[in-house]
Amino acid sequence: MRSPIRDPAVWWEHFPHGADIGVRGRGPTRAAAFEQAALALTAVITEPAGVVPRETVRVECEAPDDELLLAAWLDALIYEMATRRMLFGRFRVKLDRTRLDAEADGEPIDVARHRPSVEVKGATYTELRVAREGDGWVAQTVVDV
Repeated sequence: MRSPIRDPAVWWEHFPHGADIGVRGRGPTRAAAFEQAALALTAVITEPAGVVPRETVRVECEAPDDELLLAAWLDALIYEMATRRMLFGRFRVKLDRTRLDAEADGEPIDVARHRPSVEVKGATYTELRVAREGDGWVAQTVVDV
């Protein structure tokens, strides 16, 4: 599955990986790639466009490098989704070296409307990568479902 194309420089997609699911975000900046990876995470569970931005949750994390920061970011979102019983469909990420400050907009899960397909347990270090690619950035990993 891939995000609907609006801006060819900013998108997310899933990639196959055995029983788990790869999530990949691309964007002109590291922050945009992290935002798109988060949308890909939501898309593992439900259609991101169907998540109404009713509430904003602040997320902060730190890690020693970009790859571990991506895993920490996705794990923090998974934690917030599980404990708040919410889904997120819009993200604003600010990166300062090894620190991430973000806002995630979403709403409580409505099983009948969102029709969640799987439960994501966590980000893995499998195929974990954050790098410059062409004119932009890619941020990817495999999530355990």
